[in-house]
Amino acid sequence: MTTTTDTNGHEKLRGAEYVLGVLDAEQRREVERQLLDDPELAAAVEAWQERLAPLAEEIAATQPAAYVWPRILAELGLGGSVMARGAPEPTASGGLWNNLRLWHWIGIGASTVAAACLVLLVTLPRPTPSPAPVQTASTPPPTTFMVAKIEQNNGIAGWTATMDVTHHRMILVPATPQAIADNRSTQLWLIPPGHKPISVGVFTPDKTNSMDLPLTLVKQLSDKALLAVSLEPKGGSPTGQPTGPVIAKGSIGGA
Repeated sequence: MTTTTDTNGHEKLRGAEYVLGVLDAEQRREVERQLLDDPELAAAVEAWQERLAPLAEEIAATQPAAYVWPRILAELGLGGSVMARGAPEPTASGGLWNNLRLWHWIGIGASTVAAACLVLLVTLPRPTPSPAPVQTASTPPPTTFMVAKIEQNNGIAGWTATMDVTHHRMILVPATPQAIADNRSTQLWLIPPGHKPISVGVFTPDKTNSMDLPLTLVKQLSDKALLAVSLEPKGGSPTGQPTGPVIAKGSIGGA
């Protein structure tokens, strides 16, 4: 026995499939014939058009790259037979919802896909876009990278430091070979203005080093801070402050 609830549910789903354009040509003609004398189906179609149209208005027309359709068809396992017939291309003037061939290709397995999409469209809240940060003359854009040329006492560059502020990383690259005794270690320090040196870490002087930067240290990076290298006992300073001679230093600047 078919109940009124079952009929209404079928009409709503059929109306949604029609609006989405996932029906084939014969099914669309059948629905269009029914629309002439089926007020419930007509109401369902109108309701879905009103519900879905605002979503389409938010989508700017764009031309997909040439590789998009082959990749979609490959993921669906349709491959060469479908490609031989050619996949439809959306047109900028036709609009997303009016491009029936596009929705027909996307809507293979229409009833299942449409039903799932409709549940999501009805039940999920539409996300609210986050406002873009306002840049003013007194608020410069955030610095992503900072650099420092760490010079030896004779003025020759010893190392170049590049700091990725976003990902809290530093790359330290040697510029001039350094002769360091086996019983000593080179240790890098950050010296914020008016503060004691903060250890960045012990590093290998003649190789490229990748170093993690704690958030507390990243917050101290500025164009007024310095980087310095000291010679320490093997393994680093035992006191947390430089104990040996400072052999190179350099100021920090934005990249």
